[in-house]
Amino acid sequence: MITTITIGLLIPLLGTMLGSAFVFLMKDQMSDRLQKSLLGFASGVMVAAAVWSLLIPAMEMETGEGAWTVVPAAIGFLLGMGFLLLIDELTPHLHLGTDQPEGPRSHLSRTAMLALAVTIHNLPEGMAVGVVFGSAEQGAAGISLASAVAVSLGIAIQNIPEGAIISMPMRAAGNSRWRSFLIGSLSGVVEPIGGLAIVLLASLLTPVLPYMLAFAAGAMFYVVIEELIPEASSGKHSNLSTIGFAIGFVLMMVLDVVMG
Repeated sequence: MITTITIGLLIPLLGTMLGSAFVFLMKDQMSDRLQKSLLGFASGVMVAAAVWSLLIPAMEMETGEGAWTVVPAAIGFLLGMGFLLLIDELTPHLHLGTDQPEGPRSHLSRTAMLALAVTIHNLPEGMAVGVVFGSAEQGAAGISLASAVAVSLGIAIQNIPEGAIISMPMRAAGNSRWRSFLIGSLSGVVEPIGGLAIVLLASLLTPVLPYMLAFAAGAMFYVVIEELIPEASSGKHSNLSTIGFAIGFVLMMVLDVVMG
């Protein structure tokens, strides 16, 4: 079990590293068509993971009856959205495709603010992996070790385009290939760290696991709505992001059902 959990926590980071390695394979800046497709794909995977792997199990774990089974999921979801909104407001960061920083004023470099934006993005993904593995370890209803691995694989697949979307602009901005690769890869380090922290606390968090699952789902939805979809739908070729969303959503849904 411990070995499986360790591998499961590291798989998403490997996905980020694989995507960041695109800087060694592509000579020029990533095309707008490819970036739109990858952003849409990442959005689809995150939405499907949030629904099938987090929200539905959160409601299945609740022992109440009738309408009360949805209360922990509703509360946790709103808290997750609110938490990411607060982090977004308190952290100076810079989104891809814009030169206008968000959050408090700071003297941080453009690279540092881009890295912070990605860290905010990756935090709920690490939480999601940690909470499903923690729930599986505690024998929570509706969550098996196989379904936890499915979440880890799904987020890793989503992290491949994400890593490329981070490292390629770094390369285009004048950074070396190795520096761009390292920055892209390090952006995913927060995931296994955050996931491990939640797994270690799982035994103490058992009474609130439904809330934690929904919390992670709300945080993931915030990232999709606030960052991924606006970037994917702006400008030309937004139809490609829609196609990418559909493919990512179906892939994650199938992974969860087949492995769950």
